[in-house]
Amino acid sequence: MGHEFVLGVSGLYHDAAAALLCDGQLVAAAQEERFTRIKNDPTLPVHAIEYCLQAGNVARDAKITVAYYEKPLSSFVRVLKTFSAIGTKGIRTFPHAMEESLRRKLWVSYGIDRALKQLGFATARQTLFAEHHVSHAAAAFYPSPFDSAAVLTFDGVGEWATSSIGLGSGSKIDLLQEMRFPSSLGLLYSAFTSACGFGVNSGEYKLMGLAPFGEPHYLDRILGQVIDLREDGSFTVNLDYFDYLAGRRMTSKKFDQLFDGPPRLPEAPITRRECDLARSIQMALEEVVLRVARHAHTLTGSNHAVLGGGVALNCVANGRLLREGPFEQIWVQPAAGDAGSAVGCALWAWHEVCGGERVDPAGKDTMMGSLLGPLPATRNPSESFAAAGRPYEQLTDSAELATRVAALLADGAILGLCSGRMEFGPRALGNRSILADPRSPGMQRRLNLSIKNRESFRPFAPIVLEERSNEFFELDGPSPYMSFVAPVRGARIPTSQGTTNPTPSDQIDLSERLDQVDSPLPAVTHVDGTARIQTVDTQRNPQLHNILSAFEQLTGCPVLVNTSFNVRGEPIVATAEDAYRCFMTTQMDWLLIDDCLFNKQEQPDWTGPSAQLVAD
Repeated sequence: MGHEFVLGVSGLYHDAAAALLCDGQLVAAAQEERFTRIKNDPTLPVHAIEYCLQAGNVARDAKITVAYYEKPLSSFVRVLKTFSAIGTKGIRTFPHAMEESLRRKLWVSYGIDRALKQLGFATARQTLFAEHHVSHAAAAFYPSPFDSAAVLTFDGVGEWATSSIGLGSGSKIDLLQEMRFPSSLGLLYSAFTSACGFGVNSGEYKLMGLAPFGEPHYLDRILGQVIDLREDGSFTVNLDYFDYLAGRRMTSKKFDQLFDGPPRLPEAPITRRECDLARSIQMALEEVVLRVARHAHTLTGSNHAVLGGGVALNCVANGRLLREGPFEQIWVQPAAGDAGSAVGCALWAWHEVCGGERVDPAGKDTMMGSLLGPLPATRNPSESFAAAGRPYEQLTDSAELATRVAALLADGAILGLCSGRMEFGPRALGNRSILADPRSPGMQRRLNLSIKNRESFRPFAPIVLEERSNEFFELDGPSPYMSFVAPVRGARIPTSQGTTNPTPSDQIDLSERLDQVDSPLPAVTHVDGTARIQTVDTQRNPQLHNILSAFEQLTGCPVLVNTSFNVRGEPIVATAEDAYRCFMTTQMDWLLIDDCLFNKQEQPDWTGPSAQLVAD
């Protein structure tokens, strides 16, 4: 009897991705951007589909069940009703919205079949459509380590839902309550992201990183005039302050009046106003999440919770929920945004439609460390390196490799690491990472300016041996997917906020504020004394655990900087060639691809294309 395959697909909005189940087990998942090198690529994920089918050894004539992450017709109806309600305000954007739906989204099943044919596979046995928040809920619950849990989802908008509360138990998820468009926590946060000059659906994490530099001066205005927040976490948005219904811009002129000015232009200097806006909306978001969580705990009676949807990538809110919320344990889907919905709709199809039973998770998640993508090269990379005249040192002994890498990092080097299967989701977790010494006071600035080419205020995440994490961070339990922010032990932050009687237009020297933080781990400590933590165990990533252990033996510190292997505006590297190009066009010192170690000083002059340095 043959295997049963379910292919999950998300796309045609942003963060397109594909995922494959074989007999209900997740075997592969990848985002389209990693193959096309277009950040947040929204197109139908043909390359990701091809990779997943090849990784699963799917026969060319196999009958595959396809699941799509939303119901396009329901979304189309929402768009029609929205434009009908706003009348002439949407006259300029209505034709584009209609063309997008009529030309692509409503015909997605035919597009997937056409892609399968072009790739040499049989067309789908059946194509199933999951509701958007059902996909988020399934991605959060089914791979989680819990047999039963409250399910919380938050994002911009699906068909109509913008957040939901459910209960997952065994092979079944029941969504109990939802909040509906246009009241949306995700769209609210994105509106402030846009007001602060960052990109919607790409810059929200920048807003989260900027928040600790500000004060919540605008919080009362948000809670008093912009939204009507209720005790259960539901709220109503005052649409006078927004323009996203018409699709022209996120905020209105009335928003500008309430919040002391028009949106910041991208790349313009950051002022106190942007910092205070970021802090205020971040605190508002946290309050909503905490209220929803308390209500969900009462509603479901569960002591466990799982989180999905793009807002679940807000690890600051997750950290507060872990410390202050009603749940004993929380698990966050590492690819919580729309990319992860490819996993969710596939699991929904397997369990809820095909009747597949869920195996008892026994306290362990089934995301395989989120290492679900392709290897760096399709053949032995050392052969291509030698042919290209790129000198390297090959270290086949794992202990020797870990010791060598640890010694370089302890000596102040910055090292790119491209090894094993690529991560699925927005965060590098040790297989497509840049590593450095967190004890160096100048490392944060050096990484931002000479490697990542990004804003100086952006923090870096620490990786730490799981068994030692509580000694360095105020975190109880593991955080293998960088899902939680927690205080750094021993960090001291200055009490003075600088300017007396500040005005919103005052510029802030963000780098100077960072330099004022006194921490034993300055390269990974943010201005508020916290860090976004990844704990490393031997099961999920033994190579990274070996490197951390070797670094601890040399320095007494089981912590390293881990940032994604890319430059600003570019997706995380996927292949060995991507990694080598990024290595040669930045000021990285060393590069490790599988067991091949490259010294920048020994490499021939680079004559290929540069890294894609664009604003994001």
